[in-house]
Amino acid sequence: MLDPSSSEEESDGIVEEESKEAMAPQAGTRISPSRTTESSGGLAPSSSRSSARPTSPSPSAASEEKEDLEKMQREEDDRKKKLQLYVFVMRCVAYPFNAKQPTDMARRQQKIAKQQLQQTKDRFQAFLNGDTQIVADEAFINAVQSYNEVFLKSDRVAKMVQSGGFSANDFREVFKRHIEKRVRSLPEIDGLSKETVLSSWMAKFDTIYRGDEDPRKAQQRMTASAASELILSKDQLYEMFQNILGIKKFEHQLLYQACQLDNLDEQAAQIRRELDGRLQMADQIARGGKFPKFVSKEMEAMFIEELKSSVNQLMANLESMPVSKGGEFKLQKMKRGHNTSIIDMGQEDENTLSKSDVVLSFTLEVVIMEVVGLKSLAPNRIVYCTMEVEGGEKLQTDQAEASKPTWGTQGDFTTTHPLPGVKVKLFTESTGVLALEDKELGRVVLHPTPNSPKQSELHKMTVTKACPDQDLRIKLAIRMDKPQNMKHCGYLWAFGKNVWKRWKKRFFVLVQVSQYTFAMCSYREKKSEPQELLQLDGYTVDYSDPQPGLDGGRAFFNAVKEGDTVIFASDDEQDRILWVQAMYRATGQSHKPVPPTQVQKLNSKGGASAQMDAPISQFYADRAQKHGMDEFISANPCSFDHASLFEMVQRLTLDHRLNDTFCCLGWFSPGQVFVLDEYCARNGVRGCHRHLCYLRDLLERAESGVIIDPTLLHYSFAFCASHVHGNRPDGLSTVKVDEKERFEDIKERLRVILENQIVNFRYCFPFGRPEGALKATLSLLERVLMKDIVTPVPPEEVKGVIRKCLEQAAQLNYERIQEYATIEGNQKHTKNVGRLVTPAKKLEETIRLAELVIEVLQQNQEHHAEAFAWWTDLMVEHAENFLALYAIDMDAALEIQSPESWDSFPLFQLLNDFLRTDYHLCNGKFHKHLQDLYAPLVVRYVDLMESSIAQSIHKGFERESWEPVKSLTSNLPNVNLPNVNLQIPKVPNLPVPVAGLSVNLPQMPSFSTPSWMAAIYDSDNGSGTSEDLFWKLDALQTFIRDLHWPEEEFAKHLESRIQLMSSNMIENCVKRTKMAFESKLTKSSKSTDFRISPSLCTMFNVMVDAKDQSAKLCAMEMGQEKQYHTQVDELIEESVKEMIQFLVAKFVAILEGVLAKISRYDEGTLFSSFLSFTVKAASKYVDVPKPGMDVADGYVTFVRHSQDMLRDKVNEEVYIERLFDQWYTATMNLLGTWLTERMEQQLHVYQLKILIRITKKKYRDFRLQGVLDSTLNSKMYDTVRNRLTIEEATASVREGGMQGISMKDSDEEDEDDD
Repeated sequence: MLDPSSSEEESDGIVEEESKEAMAPQAGTRISPSRTTESSGGLAPSSSRSSARPTSPSPSAASEEKEDLEKMQREEDDRKKKLQLYVFVMRCVAYPFNAKQPTDMARRQQKIAKQQLQQTKDRFQAFLNGDTQIVADEAFINAVQSYNEVFLKSDRVAKMVQSGGFSANDFREVFKRHIEKRVRSLPEIDGLSKETVLSSWMAKFDTIYRGDEDPRKAQQRMTASAASELILSKDQLYEMFQNILGIKKFEHQLLYQACQLDNLDEQAAQIRRELDGRLQMADQIARGGKFPKFVSKEMEAMFIEELKSSVNQLMANLESMPVSKGGEFKLQKMKRGHNTSIIDMGQEDENTLSKSDVVLSFTLEVVIMEVVGLKSLAPNRIVYCTMEVEGGEKLQTDQAEASKPTWGTQGDFTTTHPLPGVKVKLFTESTGVLALEDKELGRVVLHPTPNSPKQSELHKMTVTKACPDQDLRIKLAIRMDKPQNMKHCGYLWAFGKNVWKRWKKRFFVLVQVSQYTFAMCSYREKKSEPQELLQLDGYTVDYSDPQPGLDGGRAFFNAVKEGDTVIFASDDEQDRILWVQAMYRATGQSHKPVPPTQVQKLNSKGGASAQMDAPISQFYADRAQKHGMDEFISANPCSFDHASLFEMVQRLTLDHRLNDTFCCLGWFSPGQVFVLDEYCARNGVRGCHRHLCYLRDLLERAESGVIIDPTLLHYSFAFCASHVHGNRPDGLSTVKVDEKERFEDIKERLRVILENQIVNFRYCFPFGRPEGALKATLSLLERVLMKDIVTPVPPEEVKGVIRKCLEQAAQLNYERIQEYATIEGNQKHTKNVGRLVTPAKKLEETIRLAELVIEVLQQNQEHHAEAFAWWTDLMVEHAENFLALYAIDMDAALEIQSPESWDSFPLFQLLNDFLRTDYHLCNGKFHKHLQDLYAPLVVRYVDLMESSIAQSIHKGFERESWEPVKSLTSNLPNVNLPNVNLQIPKVPNLPVPVAGLSVNLPQMPSFSTPSWMAAIYDSDNGSGTSEDLFWKLDALQTFIRDLHWPEEEFAKHLESRIQLMSSNMIENCVKRTKMAFESKLTKSSKSTDFRISPSLCTMFNVMVDAKDQSAKLCAMEMGQEKQYHTQVDELIEESVKEMIQFLVAKFVAILEGVLAKISRYDEGTLFSSFLSFTVKAASKYVDVPKPGMDVADGYVTFVRHSQDMLRDKVNEEVYIERLFDQWYTATMNLLGTWLTERMEQQLHVYQLKILIRITKKKYRDFRLQGVLDSTLNSKMYDTVRNRLTIEEATASVREGGMQGISMKDSDEEDEDDD
């Protein structure tokens, strides 16, 4: 855009070049002297093209030509209308006196375009693929994965971006809200707060979102683009509305210069003329009776008062404006006296100016350069100058030598005299001893004006008698600044009836006292008050012909008022034009004076720069007329329908705003609001009309899919409603019929749109964006349903409308997710197209649909529940209606399932786990239906499982080998059970996850691994049947527990039944195990060859597992009596006690067999003597082994093997210790009894050796096994030990002795034994 202050030559060259292009169409249909509009798409038809047409065109060709002409004419009319509108807008921007650019508007964020959305998707996908250098943990990656799948890839987000409703800040806020719950659920880490984690994640998000872009460049771009959201300069506002109205640069330049937009006085005068025109129009309406059609006849008189009141307000606003921007001078508050329609005539005296009201203040700069012609003084004499303004202080220059009298000293003065006297004197220092004052050489007295030349000039000085230099001149410059309230000055001839009664040349100043009060004042030299003044209120200035009889002056003009005429004359034409233009601005007259003669080119030797304004402005006006712009510049604003013009500019501004880079949601920028406010105030556009047009435009965009902020709609609607119903928000008490009709029409359209948005709330406000929009929509709907602005709408009526909308929303949302699930299913199963849908496939689709249903309900709760906080019950009804629609498909899918199939239980778990955690939906209509549907299935399943487990126990124990198992792979039968955990195969199949068997249901709750899994893996001593039993019982109970049945009574019934069944099954298992244990012991050997088999240990372990499982499977929770657990525990303890007794009896029987063998050596028996003789005889020839040691070694080996086997295989330490205690006590008692029976007999040496070996080894082995000392050192042990010690002492004196065997501990004996 060209600078308004550019030079004449530059602008003229540009315009001439553009005008040549504009004048290209010379023949054909004439469009305009200027270039055609942009919307026409090209130039007018050329003459050659016209001549090429046939002389007798066909009817179709003629109609086409007519249509083209009509189209071109419409485009030309539209172009002219926009140009005229741009002139009005330019004037509002150039001199605003009503509105200011608002600074409290919310900053709008950058809009996300379709390309940016795709770029964002690519960046996040690159992060997930590992293509970036961003380091992140698994939790953050999972959060980004969820955000990418749920939000970025959502069709609702894509549609929202397409409609311009998403900003970059929305993307960030959705992610922040998405991760807050995730971060809160993370485990606590010492030294790392959740806020730190959240900040770190958001920083990583910003890095991903930004990508490889330099953050400094992004910041610079955002700063540059945010300029339209800040306070704009006038040039920026001009450029904005050029784009809005399609105005070309050169057209703006022409209009800007011709309208003199840089001349604030001209703009203020234009405003005064417009306001006078509006007052005259109000008077014409009142006289002619051409009123708009109002809803009441009484409003016609009020309408006139409103027009005048609005003009008065504008006048008051204009009065408060300073004369010029940035000036210190403030205008006096003067009332306007010439308009009798506003000011009472009785106040006329108060409005008459006095001489004291006119105050002027001038600043003078006097610069003394040098003195020329000073020859009589000696070169070394000192000279200096003084300067003073009449009535002011005296200033002195520096001293200089007479040979070089130059200074360049400036003196600043302030005066109130329009014709001040500036006195400059030249002095030289006196050389006399008695001289008191310096000698004056010469002086000059000047009377400058603001129009005087500003450059330095030589002035002849008046020399004194003491100076012989008669041609003494001084070079100086005087700059007298024009005060802001002085609009023009100069010498004029004047003659009037009441003032200036003599035709005489005087110095005149046009003074602005206030925005509406100007005065022509004549001044004499050295006077601060005017000699005479003429208040210009009510006068009309115009050019006039020379008056006969008046000598002096060449160019005449006059100021005329009813009953008075004042004649003025200037010495040249240029000065007259300047005076007439200045007085034209001051009078505020509607008639624009036109110079009677053609303006000639300025003389390059012209005077002050102020004198060049008139010819240049006239030149610009002529050039604008040449380009066809004169009609737009000179058009009377009061003759236009500003309501329709404003409607047009507001609509175009809205289109421009919606297409910029900001997510505005229909809100104008501060600069746009400022211009529209100023236009309405200046041109009298009614506020109701403005907001009705705004609402209509916004509703049209909303109907076409553009996102409009409901708060903005609410503001405009509330204004219109208050106006129509008589609340007068803008002070207007009149209501037009068309305003009321348009309001009712818009009200109905708005109601329909709002209800449609509530029905589509998931798609109009996806993920709760724009923030607060849904809540504002509900609030606006409540306002729209009001009959007037006072009576609130009944709550039930509002509730009924919202209920109806949410019912439709439930149907719509379910249809959408059905379509999505169908599309997703077709993409997933493209190979199965055309095949019949199996029950399993139907169930899978139903489970997937359930996931989508839950996802929708969760999103509704997370993003939309706050907006419906006042209607929570309606949202619950909406959810129930939504679930009811799903229930139809769910029931149909379950009906076709096989009665023997239990694959539908995951569906119940999925739905129930969601419903039971929702306060409003728990035990609701759908939840109860779900329970009624699955309760028979659960009962039937438990019955079948009970029967199946009972049969497996019976058959399993019949063929049980009691071998310990280390895995379940080869012993567990394949029995169908429901899928307890969706991450493992169906119970009781292998608990190891197998690829391809687990059901992968995205978005479903994650089930943790059951607590029994670890025990099953670690157990390697139980039997196959018992492990199978405990696994099935635990799996069944876990399944029932994971159902989380919501009805408390039925849940307790299921729990009680499972515990009772578990108790019976475990009891049966314990009994069968005990019977098998007893049977196996009975059939086993009673000699020292007997070994504890692994099967016996397995039976013990079965008892151990049974005890552990009974505590878990049979215990009643919630503080109830543990009846089943107590009964089973008692049975297990009794059975274990009996099993230990059986085993101890077996060990005692084996020891009895050993003792029976050595009883043959009893003293006095024939067998004893025979064995002793045989051994003695044989020992003379060969090395005979120690008789009886093999018996002792066999028994010791048996004991040690049994101890090791029991210790290694049996899992319960308590049972082992109890068994070892009883075993040791029983066998020691047996030894004591046996020795007691032979109290009177002396033991055979062989008996003694065997008993010593058995006793010592038994004591030592049981002590190593952890038997307590109190048990080991019992009385019976002491008795046995004492007896064997005595017998050892007796036997040691016999022939042969004990051969090293003794009751005393010996390392050598131990080594020998080993």
